[in-house]
Amino acid sequence: MALLLEHEFKPLPADKQIETLPFLEAVAHLPPFFDCLGTPIVYSPVKADLTGNIKKIRAVYDSNPAKFKTLQNILEVEKEMHGSAWPKTGATLALMWLKRGLKFMLVLLQSISDGERDEEHPNLIRVNAMKAYEIALKKYHGWMLQKLFMGSVYALPYKSDLLKALEKGKDVKEEESIEKIHQFLSRVTPILDAIYEMYTKMNAELSYKA
Repeated sequence: MALLLEHEFKPLPADKQIETLPFLEAVAHLPPFFDCLGTPIVYSPVKADLTGNIKKIRAVYDSNPAKFKTLQNILEVEKEMHGSAWPKTGATLALMWLKRGLKFMLVLLQSISDGERDEEHPNLIRVNAMKAYEIALKKYHGWMLQKLFMGSVYALPYKSDLLKALEKGKDVKEEESIEKIHQFLSRVTPILDAIYEMYTKMNAELSYKA
């Protein structure tokens, strides 16, 4: 699972304060995951959105690393800075969409690693992708984007091809690839859960449709 384990995420600390720089450096390696799903018309924009949001957060961090040391610092400082325009602005908005793209990725991988599948077509990943979309993105998408995504699931790669792409073309036993997905999920899921929790606590979550 070369692509997923290329850059390790720091473990979530007990106080759930996620350091901005290590988080951004780790997450910057993940957008190529969407290349592995094929269907460029659907997933290229998702990849570009993820990359763009990482850059926006990085630009805010670079403007004052001490002030924006943690992701929570970013939300707190921007809330003070932007007043009534917050949270629909700045790095707060960028992180909101970034976490949704990551959620889609994690739910898809979790579903595959849990063995969820269409029993008649066990090598397809439609079931997994639909579950991930329903949970992570659907309610934030307008009708046109929803239709586009629903159509795209028929062009998704086979599970075996996806796992091979995640291994950067190497032939690895499925059990080994699934074990590496488990490792990745065990590191990243607590971090993403903490980000979602932070948005809820700070009343920073928005439900408008893209």
